[in-house]
Amino acid sequence: MIDVQKRLDSRGIEIQRVGLKDVHFPFQIKMQQGTYQQVQGNVTIAANLPHHFKGTHLSRFMELLMVWSDKPISGREIKKLLAELCTNLEAAEAEMIMRFRYFLPVSAPISHQVGYLDYLSEFHGKFNLTNNSYEYYLGAEIPVASLCPCSKEIATFGAHNQRAIIRAKINCHPGKYLWLEELIGLLRSQGSCPIYPLLKREDEKFVTETAYQNPKFVEDILRDSVLALRSDPRITGFQVEVESFESIHNHSAFAAHQE
Repeated sequence: MIDVQKRLDSRGIEIQRVGLKDVHFPFQIKMQQGTYQQVQGNVTIAANLPHHFKGTHLSRFMELLMVWSDKPISGREIKKLLAELCTNLEAAEAEMIMRFRYFLPVSAPISHQVGYLDYLSEFHGKFNLTNNSYEYYLGAEIPVASLCPCSKEIATFGAHNQRAIIRAKINCHPGKYLWLEELIGLLRSQGSCPIYPLLKREDEKFVTETAYQNPKFVEDILRDSVLALRSDPRITGFQVEVESFESIHNHSAFAAHQE
């Protein structure tokens, strides 16, 4: 059959990224303890299109995803997938972003009852076939509790508190990647108190008092998160943002940092 996509195009314009968005696919994620977690990934996948081709073969994106959906996937596997994509499409560059909810068991602080807490996570890979270079980013959103130092200082009793989100995206030295569990572990204690999925009364008392004794502005949580990320020698760069869903305002407060 005629391959319309490979017809020559005379306009001389290379397209940097062409591909698919919002592809929902099941994937297996290897966990730090060696087991696997089945997740539903929301995938954006793209490649460059050389100026002389009329179009790309979108079906090949789906074919590759089908193959890799049956295998455990991480940064290393994404590199292989993107290398295959470049070869199949005769492209120089390819990129894949996969977002998914990652569930980890979390024990309550006093009763030690276990519940699953979900973290919105991201694998992001960029591959260049010409120079065989690869960039990989790991991201996660970690919920924490925050309690306002100003409110505590000026109030006769009590202080307003709320949930905040730490959003981090990191890259690492080649071959020295962090596990998702490690990134989450670095950041979940940077708020006034960690978040727990299951609390009994004794746990709720602990969480309330812990947050009250550890008040933090959104700026404090951000700075503590920056120090935590700097403390791991595997991390070469990062973006981090903290958003606080204010309980006494109809808006959020945020602070962000990149290095």
